[in-house]
Amino acid sequence: MAAHLLKHIRSDILLITPAALFVLAFFALPMAQLVLVGASGDSGWLAYTSVLTNPRHREVMIATLLLSLAVTLTTLILATAAALFLGRSRFPGRSILIAMLTFPLAFPGVVVGFMVIILAGRQGLIGKVTDAAGMDKLVFAYSMGGLFLGYLYFSLPRVLLTVMSAVETIDPSLGEAARSLGAKPHHLLRDVMLPALRPAMIAAGAIAFATSMGAFGTAFTLATDIDVLPMLIYTEFTLQANFAAAGALSIILGIVTWVALFIARQLGGDGVAAAG
Repeated sequence: MAAHLLKHIRSDILLITPAALFVLAFFALPMAQLVLVGASGDSGWLAYTSVLTNPRHREVMIATLLLSLAVTLTTLILATAAALFLGRSRFPGRSILIAMLTFPLAFPGVVVGFMVIILAGRQGLIGKVTDAAGMDKLVFAYSMGGLFLGYLYFSLPRVLLTVMSAVETIDPSLGEAARSLGAKPHHLLRDVMLPALRPAMIAAGAIAFATSMGAFGTAFTLATDIDVLPMLIYTEFTLQANFAAAGALSIILGIVTWVALFIARQLGGDGVAAAG
């Protein structure tokens, strides 16, 4: 018995060793080094409080949090509405429509940023239309509004696919039973559909929030008048050569997104754990 147990333990160790070595080499050691770099400046370990003590860092953190929350909430509303329709409906061209809605998954952040410029830049379509209509040329690509549009663009398909998969797993007999008892459509949505979709929505929302917090390519493309945390880290690292501030801010950004995913996992259960 003891020999069999020892053999089983050895087998488990052999199986987990490659993954453990990978995590150690490509995550634990770099993260430990980054933590030390963040504390290597004149402020020492106090660098990790800069989002509270440094006015610019604090303002950028608040702006990034508000932008990410706005993107997450808007994405959840739009994607859930689309997912409820697409998940329960079958019609000609459905697969083509889904493919079009999820097409942004193929684009990197830089391409998304360029598309926002084409739409709302100085020579963009929206500006041309408003100018032709006799109004002031509307240009918002290089502001937080443009970044919001870009983040919304690449967050929608991720949330849509997650929530739509959950919609398709809901037993249709639940809706039929509710209707037979006199439930109206908004009661069916409130009391049956949304509670059933809660874990998927929390999972998708957490991923959308974490992605918006850390996305860099789109912000870099549109960064004329944009100050978000990834751009601040880039500026501290490349323009100021302030490796300590960049390291500390990177760790803070990682902690914020990890906390968001942890809270979502606690609220949503195993579904969030799998999606996150």
